[in-house]
Amino acid sequence: MKQIYLDHAAATPVREEVLAVMKPFFSQEFANPNSIHAAGRKARDAVESARESVRKIIRAEKPSEIIFTGSGTESINLAIKGIMRAYHKKGNHIITTKIEHKAVLETCRYLQKHGGCRVTYLNVDREGKVNPRDVEKATSKKTVLITVMSANNEIGTIQPIAEIAALARKHKVLFHTDACQAAGALDLNVQRLGVDLLTLNGSKIYGPKGVGLLYVRTGVRLVPLFHGGGQEFGLRSGTENVPGIVGFAAALEWAEKERFKEAKRLRSLRDHFIERILKEVPQSRSNGHPVQRLPNNVNISFAGVDAEVLVKTLSAEGIYVSAGSACTANSVVVSRVLKAIGVPQEFAFGTIRFSLGKKTTKKELDTVLAALQKNIEIIRKTA
Repeated sequence: MKQIYLDHAAATPVREEVLAVMKPFFSQEFANPNSIHAAGRKARDAVESARESVRKIIRAEKPSEIIFTGSGTESINLAIKGIMRAYHKKGNHIITTKIEHKAVLETCRYLQKHGGCRVTYLNVDREGKVNPRDVEKATSKKTVLITVMSANNEIGTIQPIAEIAALARKHKVLFHTDACQAAGALDLNVQRLGVDLLTLNGSKIYGPKGVGLLYVRTGVRLVPLFHGGGQEFGLRSGTENVPGIVGFAAALEWAEKERFKEAKRLRSLRDHFIERILKEVPQSRSNGHPVQRLPNNVNISFAGVDAEVLVKTLSAEGIYVSAGSACTANSVVVSRVLKAIGVPQEFAFGTIRFSLGKKTTKKELDTVLAALQKNIEIIRKTA
């Protein structure tokens, strides 16, 4: 059975070129990069070469602004907790949106409960965009940090990051963006974006899992999450994951190299797929911004359909997608993102995210469409 994988927003395969550069650091160049002998220096050189590569891609000013971590989630925690602890004398207020990744929202809730922080969760419009004017209105003298994702992982909507960053600078507030879904699709130039902190991870860009990155503009203070040997300029203690770091940098290089060509190809496939679904599957609706969205993101709601049932039915046919709702032990809960953009309940429970990838073809999407039509009709008849 041929498999069709349309869940690239969750995880991507490691591309062959990336795996090739990683392999030597598992068993040949395996030394601890903090050792001062020759083998350790080779590993250290590999880490610093990767850091410099990333620096050039995102246009950071200094290598010390690139902090390697164990995941995007860790990077987000380091950014938010690290800032609020370092600047607690200035204030205790954070501004974010209702549609951020759980790594942001749960960190903010933790700081509300245990860190004495006050958090403003901004609404978004029906297409999932936050209004920069709302960000500015929420800003006060006690505001320390604004954190807004570059693009939403569920509905793909792209946020006006540069505009929000300019407002943050105007009010002397630090600005962080979760750009995990943006790499390989959007501009990551931190100078043009104007951000103070930016999060990336490897598993979304055909790189390894278990490695992330936090860009920290020079002059921004952070209190580290981990304490120990003082690695990563004192901000992330622990022996560096050399294969992961090398692979991350290689994956980011390829993503940036292919960005414009691949984004154009994916946009064409995305628009073709959305158009056909809306035309050929009754009672369907597209969620997210129609144009200002990630090139590989398709988020569709089907009325009268249980998304969990549809995901499992498609999986049995070798088609892998994700539900737009969170599945719990006994029920399906409508995602906070769908609630925030006002998707009617009869549609929200039947929401599917299709996230296209490098090997996705028009023929595959046409096959998926046929499977959708067949299975949705069956599910609706048996509901």
